[in-house]
Amino acid sequence: MSDIRRRVPIDPSGTSVVSEEPQVSDKEKNAGLKHGVFMQIFRSLLLITWFNCCCVCIVATQLIGAPLYLVNKDYYYAYMAMTKQCFGILMITITQWGAPTVVRVSGDDSVNGQIQMTANGLLKTNFPDRLVFIANHQVYTDWTYLWWVGYTSRMHGHIYIILKESLKYLPVLGQGMMFYGFIFMARKWEADKPRLEHRLQKLKTRHSGPMSGPQSLDPMWLLIFPEGTNLSINTKNVSNRYGEKMGIEPLKHMILPRSTGLLFCLQQLRGTVDYVYDCTVGYEGPPKGVYPDRFYTLRSIYGQGRPPKSVNMYWRRWSLAEIPLDDPKAFEQWLLERWREKDALLDQFFETGRFPTSLGSSIETQHIPDKQKEEASRGYVETEIQLARWIEIAEIFVVLLLVGFLCRLL
Repeated sequence: MSDIRRRVPIDPSGTSVVSEEPQVSDKEKNAGLKHGVFMQIFRSLLLITWFNCCCVCIVATQLIGAPLYLVNKDYYYAYMAMTKQCFGILMITITQWGAPTVVRVSGDDSVNGQIQMTANGLLKTNFPDRLVFIANHQVYTDWTYLWWVGYTSRMHGHIYIILKESLKYLPVLGQGMMFYGFIFMARKWEADKPRLEHRLQKLKTRHSGPMSGPQSLDPMWLLIFPEGTNLSINTKNVSNRYGEKMGIEPLKHMILPRSTGLLFCLQQLRGTVDYVYDCTVGYEGPPKGVYPDRFYTLRSIYGQGRPPKSVNMYWRRWSLAEIPLDDPKAFEQWLLERWREKDALLDQFFETGRFPTSLGSSIETQHIPDKQKEEASRGYVETEIQLARWIEIAEIFVVLLLVGFLCRLL
């Protein structure tokens, strides 16, 4: 393992190097802008109306099913997983209609055979039904694209996300996320540790409900961003100063990861989860050296119709048995080494526009047209975020429609 205790470079004046982004002109920022002000407002109103109406329907559906908790907890958790599926479908429709973009997915040999292309050119992943997955945090929409990957494994109803505590106070959305069993953190370990332990205990409790697996464990994808926040010039400088204090050389394209929360999660879930999956995310579009958050905000992606030119993902996995979970210092070094590898992957991405393409011979290409076989032979799946079947949208409204029908009969 390489030495990670190198000092941060210093300039001749003796002060630590601070990251500075190149200046970006308004012309560069607005490159690819498809709509004028009126259309941006119109689009935003349509998407916001659709989003808010669906969220209200989903929360109302959750409230209707909440009494199941007192009757049968197994069926309650299955019901809430169904409503979580609905939110995943909602986010896919918002992205498919309002911010369509190309997605390229590849990975190393550890995910051999788990990344496939369907006959109609969509992504299909065969990841396990219980895993912890980690990713670098570039922009606020990272979780949307990762939730879509869950959809491609039919796991979009079983995703759990660790979030900052303030989000649970959002009207409607906050209540919905609490029903989903999301984990809210105050970023004070003394207060967060017992809360996190309580939630993780629930995630490894054995059930006999309709969605339990062969070991009576419910499906679970636990998403963790070890950096704790998304990349920006401010968070990068804070990370660099922390690295200087600890004697750790800064990363070029990411924030230094924090290991405490991830280590605790893996220790608690050991024996019920076999693998950690890692996704390195890269966005095509910003000039070299400019962080994606300057280009891709919720307003620019969905309101202005200026999504990323492409979203690129590179997947890897490790067995928990290979990770030093009993030694916090060794785990901290292990995680930092993984982040240095991700930094090198991003180096290649920003130079060539692609992640490594080592999956050329392992991507499943049966029953797909020759053109798509040719694309898959490049070593990655290139597709778009979209629903496999439009009828899935009905899932958002079906419970309310049934309740309305029963009320009408009565």
